[in-house]
This record gives sequence, structure tokens and C-alpha cells, in this order.
Amino acid sequence: MKTHSKRERITALAEVIAVVAIAYLSKAALDPFFWRFSGPVSLIALLIVLTVYLRGRGIYWSQMGLRAVPGAKSKWLMLPQTLLAIVAIIATGIVTQLVLPAIGIEITPEGQDAAADRFGNIAGNLPVYLMWLGIGIVSGGLAEEMFFRGYLITRLQTAFEGLRLAPVLAVFIPALIFGFGHYYYQGLSGLIATGMIGLVIGCLFLLYKRNLWPLIIAHAFVDSLGITGLFMQWDI
Repeated sequence: MKTHSKRERITALAEVIAVVAIAYLSKAALDPFFWRFSGPVSLIALLIVLTVYLRGRGIYWSQMGLRAVPGAKSKWLMLPQTLLAIVAIIATGIVTQLVLPAIGIEITPEGQDAAADRFGNIAGNLPVYLMWLGIGIVSGGLAEEMFFRGYLITRLQTAFEGLRLAPVLAVFIPALIFGFGHYYYQGLSGLIATGMIGLVIGCLFLLYKRNLWPLIIAHAFVDSLGITGLFMQWDI
């Protein structure tokens, strides 16, 4: 594995701080115009700019998990990896939803009205359902995994290289940022639940040797399941 210089590590950390700041500031700037879609739009726009910037530095998404999977064996291995990720995401969500009330944290009290305003018209509305399904797959499944796992974890591993807790910090910090990104419409419990899910997915990212594809598919599937539940009005 390549060893990075002190300058490269400092640059990686400064870059992550700047990119995360831009992510939240751009979302905040778009909120007054279309807050329901400000998160997905700002994230996808950021990834486009980030791709150009990283390419100029000789860094490619293939180095951050979005790589070709060679050989039939590796491709077949993605099936259990994806299934494990799906089970892990759903199980983490269920456990946190059970544990939070037990420690006195209500389920999405702060974000309940915002969540209802954002998704309230999905039930029985096919065009709206298909729109959010597309957003969930592209923004949730692909873009969020590229940014929160592929980019942030990889760059923070570079930034914290040499530290004993480097893997822990590289997974925990993106998970915290991921959770905070859901606070505005899910409240404190949503921050904790999605933060824990981010922690689990981050660990799987390292376990899968930085292969994003099983996590992208799993994330897209779980988001699609949740959106379908709203459309069908399942009691889940």
C-alpha cells in the first residue's frame, strides 16, 4: 500500500473539511427554492464537481470503490455481500427504532412534520412514487455511497494514515456526517439511526476491500423498499 507524505495527509484532511462544508452550504442555499429535493440535487452536483477536481489530482472513483469487478468468482461473491448488507441495514434500523424509545428518545418527533411534508403525497400516487423511487436509487443508493463511503472513508484513511485509530476515525466521522444529513427531516432519532446504519455500511466497505457495488445495490434496495412501503401504505 502506498505511504502518503505529511503534506498529502494534511491536504486530504483539508480537502474533506472543505468538501463537507460545501455540501451543507450548497444544500442550505437550495433549501428556500425546493427543500424536498435540495439534498439529492446538491449532492449530485457536488459529485460532478468533485469528479473533475479529483481527476485533476490523478484520483479516480475506481480507487474509491467504484471499480470493475473482475472474474466470475468475484461477481458471484457480490450476491452474499449484497444480501449481508441488506440484512445489516434493515437490522440496524430495527434495533435502533426499538432501543431509542427505551432510552427516552422519541421516534422522529422533531422531524415528523418535515417527513410528512416531504413524502406525504407518495401514498397511492404512481407518478410521485416513481419519481421518488428514481431519486432513492440514484441519490440514495449511488450518490450517497460514492460520497459518504467511497470518497469520505478513502480520503480520511489517507488523512489519518499512521494513527492507531485511523480505521475507526475514517468510518465514524462519515457515519456522523451521514446521520446529520438526515436530521432536517428525521429529527434526532433519524440522525442516530442513519448514523448507526452509516457506521455499519462503513465497516462493510472496509470488509469488502473498498468495493462499493454491493453497498450501492443494498442501499438502493432498502430505500426502494421504504418508498414502496409509503406508496402501498404498509404499516412498517
